[in-house]
Amino acid sequence: MPARLPHIAQPMAATAVARPFHHPGWVYEEKVDGWRVLAYKDAAGVRLVSRQGRDLTRRFPELAAAVGALEVPTLLLDGEIAVFDRLLLSRFEWLRGRPAEETATPPTLIAFDCLYARGKDLRKRPLRVRRNVLEELVDEERLILPARRLAPDGFEAWAQVLERGYEGMVGKDEASSYTEGRTLAWLKVKVPHYREGERGWEPHR
Repeated sequence: MPARLPHIAQPMAATAVARPFHHPGWVYEEKVDGWRVLAYKDAAGVRLVSRQGRDLTRRFPELAAAVGALEVPTLLLDGEIAVFDRLLLSRFEWLRGRPAEETATPPTLIAFDCLYARGKDLRKRPLRVRRNVLEELVDEERLILPARRLAPDGFEAWAQVLERGYEGMVGKDEASSYTEGRTLAWLKVKVPHYREGERGWEPHR
């Protein structure tokens, strides 16, 4: 019998740390600057729900339609809605509107976890398993993309963050299950003393 589609009161949240790090058995992802969202799909339709519980479905109808078009009847994804500039850097403030002269992507769901799919609750499965299911489901989707993975070594991943101008990185224990609320199985580190500049995030001089 299929498991019930769960309701998530609080998404799993990374704990902030001050310095880059490396842990064996962990993976590293770009930290996207966007709106956290849970994407539910079942027989009743699609709902995009913010971290605070706000329904964003009508605000992002194209994303809701993209989730609805995925070839799976029931689904729960965790991710961020983000807009990217011409350098493919996420721009938080552009979710509310961008300068007319700037090139930007449409709002895109950057999915980094799959909690439920095809009648199966995946929250107790390791992250590596959930990520494989996620990549299979969103393969070749235009508006739903898996979070960008960085180098497998945490310090090399941090070097990529600095080189590419990302806001930061999130490290995740690849063996971890999905638990609601703040966790030490996900750690995030942001580039310090950065400001938004013409080419994305640039250091103060």
